[in-house]
Amino acid sequence: MSSEPTGLIAKSGIELLTFGTPNGYKASILLEELKAAYGKDYTWQSVNISKNTQKEPWFTAVSPNGRIPAIVDHDRDGFSVFEGLAILGYLTRRYDPEHKFSFPVESKEYDEAETWLAWQHGGVGPMQGQAGHFVRFAKEKIPYGIQRYVGETERLYGVLNTRLEGRDYIVGNKFSIADINLVGWVNVSQLSDIVLEDQFPNIAKWLDRILARPAVQKGFAIPYASPLTNAIVKETLAGSDAEKKKPFEDTHKLIQDAKDQYGYKYASP
Repeated sequence: MSSEPTGLIAKSGIELLTFGTPNGYKASILLEELKAAYGKDYTWQSVNISKNTQKEPWFTAVSPNGRIPAIVDHDRDGFSVFEGLAILGYLTRRYDPEHKFSFPVESKEYDEAETWLAWQHGGVGPMQGQAGHFVRFAKEKIPYGIQRYVGETERLYGVLNTRLEGRDYIVGNKFSIADINLVGWVNVSQLSDIVLEDQFPNIAKWLDRILARPAVQKGFAIPYASPLTNAIVKETLAGSDAEKKKPFEDTHKLIQDAKDQYGYKYASP
């Protein structure tokens, strides 16, 4: 695939425009699951958001918001869908006829899935995304913003941990788009100093269960595997290379100091 795409390349099927982010992996994971279940192949291109490729006119013609992921369905006259939540819904409505990753619209599980999909889209994604911004990317480290967004992310994880008490998956007794919608974010929770095994054991077991799926593993490799997953952070911290460990140790101190400054105390819900 071209490292700097300049337009669409497929003539048929689904074309995915994505990058290695928690939202981007939602689409590639579901597409890999559909491929494994139904033989539904697709084309993908890597859209380098650090180079602002997503702001180019050809891309905004597909995704007016100028964000990844987006898909184009060439079998429906080039119909495009943007926003990860909408993409999950579109792909399952059109290409999951046996409801292997979704639920019949008349079922209770369909309504439950809609609720948890909305919960992630309006909660975990924005809050954890802002936590990551203030902790890792903001030039000025603002303690209030750090503890506010990390704390709200922890609160939401507490809600999810409770939901997963006695459950293998978020909705029904099967892996679905309700799980896919969350797994990209949960897989990098330790970047916000959220250690699942210590704080949220039900989520930790759920994550291991999801990551064991071959199609999920393939989806997490498109367009590239994240170098900052929980597993990699844990491996680094357990190692002997002080230089590699330092950024994660500094992050832990930064967040803890911000929490201490504002008297943060975890509570959920």
